[in-house]
Amino acid sequence: MKEAVTLFIPFLGTSLGAATVFLMKKEIAPQVEKALLGFAAGVMIAASVWSLLMPSIEMAGQQGEIAWLPAAVGFSLGIAFLLLLDVLIPHLHLDSEKPEGIPASLPKTTMLLFAVTLHNIPEGMAVGVAFAGAVTSGSGITMAGALALSLGIAIQNFPEGAIISMPLKGEGMSKPKAFLMGVLSGVVEPIGGAITVLLAAQVVPLLPYLLSFAAGAMLYVVIEELIPESQMGEHSNVGTIGAAFGFLVMMILDVALG
Repeated sequence: MKEAVTLFIPFLGTSLGAATVFLMKKEIAPQVEKALLGFAAGVMIAASVWSLLMPSIEMAGQQGEIAWLPAAVGFSLGIAFLLLLDVLIPHLHLDSEKPEGIPASLPKTTMLLFAVTLHNIPEGMAVGVAFAGAVTSGSGITMAGALALSLGIAIQNFPEGAIISMPLKGEGMSKPKAFLMGVLSGVVEPIGGAITVLLAAQVVPLLPYLLSFAAGAMLYVVIEELIPESQMGEHSNVGTIGAAFGFLVMMILDVALG
């Protein structure tokens, strides 16, 4: 029951961030948005290394496998999986007018929602596989470590929720609808987490591969979306500082609680 509740922590972070649309009158300043995007990138990089790849390598060694092999295979498959979704699913990024993926006659708001959903899929998987590892002996993941990952993703989801809802309001969408779009973008996280927990529980030997798969998927999002968007235009150093701070926060959370 506790694990099920914790899967919703990242979703709560997104929802609270989206709720800022009711509190803020103006759009997010570009420099603040860059800092928040950088922060999210830093959190996801640190989580990929400390919470996913390192436990994957440790668990593979304990299972008698070549320690680096499951991490390398899973990581590569995670990258390939997100690349495939990126190519197939029609979506539109906030600061772009050109849709990506298979051409489709969909409303702009729908494609914006798809873009953020793609972003959130690996985060849900990461939390789910971490909690599956926490209840599996010899995984190298503690329940506190899984909670640290969940909290870290929730922290970086808060500004993401605001980054989604505020621009939509600025384009003329009503506050309730902009809030709803922000909330819906995070629904995939607890769903993906629950599915990953069920899969990992059934196939424990594959857990090192699932851990590194989630890491690869998260880093794809960081390199493809978050870092480029945080470095666009002037004052790119703000995004860099945000990334460093996010990395530091997630590292401290993982070491202190894990």
